[in-house]
Amino acid sequence: MIPYADFAYFVLLLYAAVPTLILGLLGRAGWRWALLVTAAMLIAQYQDVLHLRTHFPVREIWLVLAFAVWQWVTVRAFAGAGARAGWLCYSAIGISLLPLVATKVISLVSSKTQFGFLGISYVTFRALDVVFCLRDGVIATPGTLDFLMFLFFFPTISAGPIDRYRRFENDWRKKRTRAEFLAELDSAVHLFFRGLLYKFILAALIKQRWLDPAAHSGGFSALLSYMYAYSFYLFFDFAGYSAFAISLSYLFGVHTPENFNRPFLARNIRDFWNRWHITLSFWFRDHVYMRFLLAAARGKWFRSMHTAAILGYFLAFGLMGLWHGIEPHYIVYGLYQATLLSAFHIFSSWKKVHHFWRDGPLWNALAVFTTFNAVCFGLLIFSGRIGAAPLPPRYHPAKRAQPTVTWITSQALWPAAV
Repeated sequence: MIPYADFAYFVLLLYAAVPTLILGLLGRAGWRWALLVTAAMLIAQYQDVLHLRTHFPVREIWLVLAFAVWQWVTVRAFAGAGARAGWLCYSAIGISLLPLVATKVISLVSSKTQFGFLGISYVTFRALDVVFCLRDGVIATPGTLDFLMFLFFFPTISAGPIDRYRRFENDWRKKRTRAEFLAELDSAVHLFFRGLLYKFILAALIKQRWLDPAAHSGGFSALLSYMYAYSFYLFFDFAGYSAFAISLSYLFGVHTPENFNRPFLARNIRDFWNRWHITLSFWFRDHVYMRFLLAAARGKWFRSMHTAAILGYFLAFGLMGLWHGIEPHYIVYGLYQATLLSAFHIFSSWKKVHHFWRDGPLWNALAVFTTFNAVCFGLLIFSGRIGAAPLPPRYHPAKRAQPTVTWITSQALWPAAV
């Protein structure tokens, strides 16, 4: 069951939302209730049977529980070691990443082996956030319930947004008054209707009227049309999902951060990554890019920090590409984004001296237009459609029967095992 994607999931949500609404109005929708609902939703959501081997079926929920134990033991062992740097930190990071790496490698090597669960990529990054915070000494060792709730908070488990532990722990145990609940309910309702508009109206119309016809056509013009259609579809589909997830989070008193902020109005590629999939890009900025720059500065690895910045972009976005998947188009997508950011970094330094680029409506419009097209081409790379043949014609009842083709573009972003 994919969250926020079908009618059955929204029916299931009613069993969580209606009692929460009643308890909230009575001032009793506290952390214990959130914990109970999260446990029940996880059990209901992860009931699919996976085949680790041909004759070895297992319920998906057992993989979720095994992953929880794995991450909990890793964090407790690292916290108990007392050290916050060196091989202990790197070991903890590697051990936390191991289930995710195994999921991606096994799915590529053996298509018959099902390993992992929906959301494992996002949950892994939450676990790593705890490791990094422990290493920096900015949090105390999390309690078992706090840690597990942070990892598996059900509104955001499948595809984010990626919260931070320091922010989350202050929200989920906070006791809300009736007035606070009503204020958060108001925000939740607005976000929920935004999700309906984005995902089930705009994204659905784009897919039906624009994206699918372009995917079933050949030629350069069809590929160009597909590029723009896919970019808009991906935004409205994913932003709609994020709005649902944030809306439900607010219902339980957790202020999950926004994931999008009008990204197609960005004036440069750096501005775009401050607006698109914000929680993911900021995670890589804080935990990969900035740590690399600090280490390079302390160790005096390079003569110029411009070199460090460019290498940092390739490190961060190369890893982001691998995080999405180990297929070639994901890796190329990450390298493409790193190239754009590096070019903008060089251009920004050059502009400070030569003052070529000016401010003003026409210059700003040109910047937005240029950035938008560069971003759309990157999303075309991400889609894996470059060089692919047009999809077979769709089935029409009036014509001779032929095999039907099921094609869900969002699977390019969220493979079934992730």
